[in-house]
Amino acid sequence: MAKETGIGMTVTIDDSGGSGRAITNDVTNVDWSIPRTVQDTTGLDKTGMERLLLLADMSGTISGVFNDASNMSHDVFKTVCSTSVSRTLVIVVSGQTLTNEVFVTDYPLTRGSDGTLTFAVPVVLQSGTVPTWA
Repeated sequence: MAKETGIGMTVTIDDSGGSGRAITNDVTNVDWSIPRTVQDTTGLDKTGMERLLLLADMSGTISGVFNDASNMSHDVFKTVCSTSVSRTLVIVVSGQTLTNEVFVTDYPLTRGSDGTLTFAVPVVLQSGTVPTWA
């Protein structure tokens, strides 16, 4: 196993109709987290923390440059405010694939003072399925 970069990573996400769209060309940054919650079960008789490992979660942000070409980022995200559908998000890096059913909770656009037009779309786990790399 060798150390690697994220170069060559791909990001695909469903549009509101359920068709997966490869928007990698529009994405400038993607971050995600796959935390587990814990329950504090420390009794009064303990001098150190005692915990139980609970549910898994997934959340992240897909950031990029506005592109209103057919089947690209704006086409995918413009329906966030008018549809209530889950979307399949697939992140692939170095042959490793993370696939999750997510809700896209916002489509914020930012117009910078230099003229840039960017987005930073938050996603959260929807399905109750434990996020697993394949």
